[in-house]
Amino acid sequence: MDLSTTYLGLKLKNPLVPSASPLSKSIGKIKEMEDAGASAIVMYSLFEEQLTHDALELHHYTSTTQDSHAEATSYFPEADDYHLGPEEYLEHIRKAKEAVDIPIIGSLNGSTPGGWTEYAKKIEQAGADALELNIYLLAADLNKTSADIEKIYIDILRSVKSTVSIPVAMKISPYFSSLAGFAKQLDDNGADGLVLFNRFYQPDIDLEALEVIPNVLFSNPQSMRLPLRWIAILYGKIKADMAATSGIHSAEDVLKMMMVGANVTQIFAALHMFGTGHIKSLLNDIEDWMEKHEYESIEQMRGSMSHKSVANPAAFERANYMKALTTFK
Repeated sequence: MDLSTTYLGLKLKNPLVPSASPLSKSIGKIKEMEDAGASAIVMYSLFEEQLTHDALELHHYTSTTQDSHAEATSYFPEADDYHLGPEEYLEHIRKAKEAVDIPIIGSLNGSTPGGWTEYAKKIEQAGADALELNIYLLAADLNKTSADIEKIYIDILRSVKSTVSIPVAMKISPYFSSLAGFAKQLDDNGADGLVLFNRFYQPDIDLEALEVIPNVLFSNPQSMRLPLRWIAILYGKIKADMAATSGIHSAEDVLKMMMVGANVTQIFAALHMFGTGHIKSLLNDIEDWMEKHEYESIEQMRGSMSHKSVANPAAFERANYMKALTTFK
């Protein structure tokens, strides 16, 4: 049974890739996920704000005493006086590469064009096999048009692509007025992969404390319907590989994503709930299903349920929408 696939130019033994999460903060957990069968690991995200803060803090410490005597070395900060988060991230990638044999994908999370994207080169030099750009940008500015927002994504992508030689994937949300057109723009501007989809976290309100509560709501199996639809539409229309994320909990979810054209599936919520050993269970269930249905490889099924042969995907989607509503009882 051949479960192998390719993603971002990487030959992977199967389509199960743990997504960016706290699990990758531990080398022990990374090894656990490899032992369970993970084919690659996306590292936890390094945020634009962390890089900006680090640069500003270093500037503060090295410039506030710039008029002091040149030999007054005691004015320089001790290493513990300022945060080394970004440097620790690079060291963590190096340690992860030494600890496991599967590809390590770095992750940068940002929302504005700027110097922080130059850190991508350091992530490449640390040994990352590829890079995922998680652009988390909530379009809440009434003076910015959809074209303005799309340009920010494109500018960030171009900036990083001009800096690194490793493959770059863009993790995006589904909230674009023309998602297919925007996916093509990213593809045309060099994105090696698209990760569909990022989810905007939904805040709550504490009625007693009268405070906004930011929290994390895990995906559920119904969440996979959105990437399922759009991967089916985009398959065969763009060159970039596609990773499905959000709502991948079972072997059936993985198989469906392969059938619509995904190269890999990214998982976290299921691993948080069931443990890293869930990867092995998923792989066993996938193999059982494939044997029962006489599939010899993942590649054999990939794209078989996509819209590649549909001349007008929009009309096809509307027809199914009408059928669902008119036949519902």
